[in-house]
Parts: sequence; structure tokens; C-alpha cells
Amino acid sequence: MDPKRPQHHAPRGPTHHDPGPVETYLTDVRRRQDRIRPAQLPARPRYPLGEITLPAHVRHWARHHPRRPAVVFYGAETSYAELDDASDRLAGWLVDAGVRPGDRVGVHLPNCPQFLVAFLAVLRAGAVHVPVNPLFRAAELRHELQDAAPELVITLDTLAPLVEEVRPETSVRKVLVTSFADVLPEQPLLPLPRSMTDGTGDADGAGRPGVPPSGWADALAHAPLGQAADDLDALAALNYTGGTTGLPKGCEHTQRHMVYTAAAVRAGSSLAEGEGMTVLCHLPVFWIAGENLGILAPLVSGGTSVLLTRWDPSAALRAIERYGVDVLTGTVENYQELLEHPEFGDHDLSSLTNPTVISFIRKLSPELRGRWREAVGGHSVLREASYGMTETHTSDTFTLGFQDEDRDLLTDPVFCGLPVPGTDVMVTDFSTGEPLPLGEHGEIVLRGPSLLRGYWRKPEATAEALRDGWLRTGDIGMLDEDGCLHYLGRDKDMIKVNGMSVFPAEVEALLDRHPDVVSAAVVAVPDSRSGQLPYAFVRTRPGAFLTSGHLREWARANMAVYKVPVVELVEEFPLTATGKIRKVELAERAAHACGA
Repeated sequence: MDPKRPQHHAPRGPTHHDPGPVETYLTDVRRRQDRIRPAQLPARPRYPLGEITLPAHVRHWARHHPRRPAVVFYGAETSYAELDDASDRLAGWLVDAGVRPGDRVGVHLPNCPQFLVAFLAVLRAGAVHVPVNPLFRAAELRHELQDAAPELVITLDTLAPLVEEVRPETSVRKVLVTSFADVLPEQPLLPLPRSMTDGTGDADGAGRPGVPPSGWADALAHAPLGQAADDLDALAALNYTGGTTGLPKGCEHTQRHMVYTAAAVRAGSSLAEGEGMTVLCHLPVFWIAGENLGILAPLVSGGTSVLLTRWDPSAALRAIERYGVDVLTGTVENYQELLEHPEFGDHDLSSLTNPTVISFIRKLSPELRGRWREAVGGHSVLREASYGMTETHTSDTFTLGFQDEDRDLLTDPVFCGLPVPGTDVMVTDFSTGEPLPLGEHGEIVLRGPSLLRGYWRKPEATAEALRDGWLRTGDIGMLDEDGCLHYLGRDKDMIKVNGMSVFPAEVEALLDRHPDVVSAAVVAVPDSRSGQLPYAFVRTRPGAFLTSGHLREWARANMAVYKVPVVELVEEFPLTATGKIRKVELAERAAHACGA
């Protein structure tokens, strides 16, 4: 048994010793959960091909269904045989470039087939995949590259200048550049986003000032590596997540975590055993939820990933019909856009049997569910997506089977359902860690086969988050009388901007890098368009001529757009008797200033 990998313990029979509070709690909760668990849900994770690596899954499908599309990108289809060969060749190129097992490789790409090829190639080489947010500005990119310390980065041509800007302050010694032009067909079958055609990321960017040529074709012309690392428990990925204690931290994940997550996603769907998942994914695949949806679930099941670089209702409608998409995850607003689109009635959406919703700003309602059911059919029922976080590789619960009479929507929001097979969830007292009675609000803690091994090079943060094999999430929730999880809100500091997590401590740390900033305190304010916005109170050094407008412009150049705060300059902060900033008071001031 691997001591680093949390194990699922089945309910125990009678013993001759008094069970502890956790064992007693879990025995009762599991009994309640088993009573209402849908019949089609397996009691344990299922691995049709066995617990083998992700590249091994792709190799299997390449041998048995070589022509089946693995990835579709605006009409360009990459078969399993082609994906297997391309990733094998890129793995050979990586090894020839000096990448060794355990080395980190940064993948700094938007949604595109090259991301999947790079992901698989890194795993084949036994290296560590580090997905890097393509929306980053220089300060954010510099931090992640310094922290993960990759020696090689794969990036898009239009993003390469930013990589070169920060490269001297990092360990990056080699950069592989690719372009949308490397993969797009001459005649795209879906409408291309403006970012590909307006000069900021177009498909024909080669030759523009500052945009380097692609080296992708040369890399894929390399001889195949001809082998693949097969240690499921070796470090395979650093998935970065924000935190309340500073800049993002790398969550250490393995391929066993990935394959388990794929099995969990499959278990929570209504697809028949042995049926490959055809997924339409516009969620960014550098984000772990996008990785699960757009890479792991389809490739492990032998299905197809239909990738979009961003949400486009017209492209989505055409893709669902053309490729027989059965799985789509989007926001409430996404589904409203589909229903209200002028082309909605022109497309057959009957294949879409698993449409799930992420309730970021607006919550899924019975009314929207009814509209969708009436328009698409009773077989296509909108339901909430799963609860999860980067530390758990997300996809920790399922909601399938709880839609009768809108049971899932008429309870305390947000209904997250039951844990996926192999995962346990408790709600505990924030202070003592003791399990709380059903119905009481407390901290959500969980354990399962995909729990992070730790935070990269941060033992203190790891010790704080992981206790006796359980992850302290910091989220507030409760378990109802059936053992179903209800999510009641993020920890007190989390800010959600259009569904993207913004941690005040991270924005504060970035603002502190301005030479005229002494300190900053960031709180959330409500916003009708994005849900919330970060609002920064900033103290500047004496004699500085910095204005709030100037600092906001600086922030736009140094952090992702969704993190850019409203800025108010202050001479001092309200403090507690122990010298801590009174953020509750600041939040009230910010809300008043914004008219909330």
C-alpha cells in the first residue's frame, strides 16, 4: 500500500473495540448513501483497461480503433493513431532536448490539439506536466516558472514574447513554439473566434513583428521515443491553484490520480458501459476541470474531445450536431445563450444526454431546466456539475439521479450529491476537526484516490491542508439526512469573477511588487455582470505620485484581466487590537463605494 496515496476504506463489520468518532460517522453516512445510490452507479471505481497510464490508454485505442477521432478542433480531426504517433515523436524530441524523468515541462497553451500532444509526450518521457495559464501577465508567469522551475516550455507563437521577457529570471533554457496554423484546416467547419483572426492569436501569425516561427513540425518529425514511463505513482503533474496565503501553489498529482478521476467522471454520467465519451470542451484545459473534461475523460474512455478555445454558442450548436456530442459542461449563462440563439431550432441536439451546469454567477433553476427539457427532450436533463477542487483533481461528487421533482434544486444551494465511488466526504467543526451531526454547517473535508500528494516545495502548507489523510478544503458545507453534500460557500476570502477563482492574498502579493506600494488589502464586492470583483485598498510610500488609475493600469499589465482590482488609495488600514487588518470593515466600505 502506498502511504502517500489515500485509500478508500469500505464499511467495517462488527468489531470488539469501540469505534472512533470518524469510523462511526462514516459507517452511518455510507449506509445512508448506499440506500439512495442510483442503481447504475458502481460501488467501486471501474477501470475497463485496468489501472494503466494515460499514454497506455491512448496506445490501446490507437491499436484497436486507429481511425477514431481522438481530438477535433474546428473541423480538424486527429485520430487515435495520429495522436499516439505525435505524442511518441514529441516525447523523443523532449528526451533529445535533455528532458529527464522528474523534470518539469511547462505547457503554456490555450485549448488546442497541441496541448494534448504535449501532455501525453511529457507523461511518456516520465517528466512532470506543468500547465501554465495563457492569460497570465509577466509577474504571474514569472512566479510560476520560478516556482516549478521547468527547463523547457511549450508555448504559442503569440505568447512566446512574454515567455522570452521573463525567461532570464527563470530556469527555462529551451522554448518550443507552435501556432494555431499548425493544426487548423484550410476551411474550418466551425466559426473561428476573433482571437485567431484579429492579430492577437491568429491562425496565420508567422511573420508578424515579435512573433517567432513555429518549430512544431520539426519536433513531430523526430524519431519516436518508442517507450513510455509506466509508474502510476510517480509525480506526473503540478496543477497550480491559488491560496489564501500568497501566490499560487503547485498541487502534486500522479497518473493514478488522473485515471481515477476519469473513472469518476464516467461513473457520474449516464453513458452505457464501454461507450466512449464525446465531449465538447470550452473550459480551459490548463484548468484542472477542463483537463478532466477535455482530456482525461474522453481519452481514457476511447471517446472524442471536441475542443473550442472559448465559448461560442454558434460553434457549440454546430459541433454538438456534427460530432454527436453527449457531454457538455457550461454555466447557466451558456445554456441560456444556446436556448436564445437564433440558430437553436436548426440543430439536432438529441445526442446531448449529459448536459451539466456550473452555477458560478447565476444558479440553475427549475425554470431553466424545464425550458431545456421542453426544447431538447426529456432525455437531456440539466444538472449541477460535481464538487471539487484542484487539490482533489476535482470531480469528487455526482448529481446524476437526483433530478426527479427538482429535488436537487429545491434544497440549500448548491446540491453536490454523493461522493464518487472511492471517495469519502465529511463535514467537521472548523476548530476541532470533529465530525458534525448531519444537517449542521461546517468545513468540508474529504479523502480519496486522487488527493494531492502535497504542495510543491511547501511542506508547511501541506501539513496545514492534509490531516490524517484528509484534505481540509476551507469550504463551508453540510451533509443532509441522506448523506448528500450541500455546498454553502467558499471560505471567507475567496472571490469568484466569472467563475474564476481570485484569492485576495495573491492579488495583494502582486500589487506589493509595485515599487510605490507599501501594502494592500483586497476584499470582494458584488458585481451584476461578473458576480464579484476584487477591490483593493492600497497604501503607497510617502511622496509617491501614484494614483488609483495608474495602479489599475499597472495591474492590467501584470495580472490576468479577471484579477485586476478596483483600487482605492488609503493612508492607513483599520486594525484590530492585535494589529490585523479589519477586512470586514473594508468590505463594508468597498460595498458602499460601489453602491452595493
